[in-house]
Amino acid sequence: MSPEEHAIQTVERLLDVLDLDFTQARTTEDIFTGSSHAMPTGRIYGGQVLAQSLIAAERTLPEDRPVHSMHGYFLRPGDSGQGITIAVDRIHDGRSFSTRRSQAYQNGVPIFSMIASAQDQDPGVEHAEPMPAGVPDPEDLASDEDRVKGLPGGAARMLSDRAADVRHVDSPLYLPSDDQHVARQAVWMRMRAPLPDDQRLHRAALAYLSDMTIQESILRAHGLYWSMPGLKVASLDHAMWWHRPARVDEWLLYVQESPNARGGRGLATGRIYSREGGLVASVTQEIMIRVPSD
Repeated sequence: MSPEEHAIQTVERLLDVLDLDFTQARTTEDIFTGSSHAMPTGRIYGGQVLAQSLIAAERTLPEDRPVHSMHGYFLRPGDSGQGITIAVDRIHDGRSFSTRRSQAYQNGVPIFSMIASAQDQDPGVEHAEPMPAGVPDPEDLASDEDRVKGLPGGAARMLSDRAADVRHVDSPLYLPSDDQHVARQAVWMRMRAPLPDDQRLHRAALAYLSDMTIQESILRAHGLYWSMPGLKVASLDHAMWWHRPARVDEWLLYVQESPNARGGRGLATGRIYSREGGLVASVTQEIMIRVPSD
């Protein structure tokens, strides 16, 4: 299989996961079902259930009323070997705004709960924090899988099998790094193959990407890395605001920083920019982080 064919295959697998089935079993809620990516750990990737819950919520909204924000909690680890049921509660439909609650279930218990708000497109005041200057172009950076070739554990294969092409400006945190211990980083990211033009799909795919690497601003501040023996990291909650339309099959810059870590929890924030410098989205996530004592 050629690299181009492999890239298309990885994105097609993502599209299959985001293509939820509507069960027509609506009572007080709309019910959707979906599948999961196979994962080496057996746990569902958080960005996947984020994206699926968003897709389900937007299926109950008019196309001209896009979601602009979401706030979600990861309640239990999901099993990537099982299907997912997503229930959407149509909490409110107003003149300009709508509110939806999506809950993802496995084995009859919720694994993720989200509330999202949608709004008609309205004119208004506008400003945005500018994109940082001096960041290398993605073409000048090696892909993450190329930078970890030869590492034990099949890291390069795992990274090349994901739908996203991610390129760290600094060293990827799969092994110890000699980089300065600072609570910030930047990565370029995009899907490996073109997606359909549906902006709902691009918003969901951006949610999928938003859970990828944001935890690393916390790890980088303390010289930690993903393969450190005994390190435990789990996402607790996730919030996201969509500011401007964007395509996730084009390069996006994800600028991340951590303002605080304490009590076994770390807070990370992120801003996502288009290649042209437009602020596309803002993200905040808190994680549980447990570091081995020695």
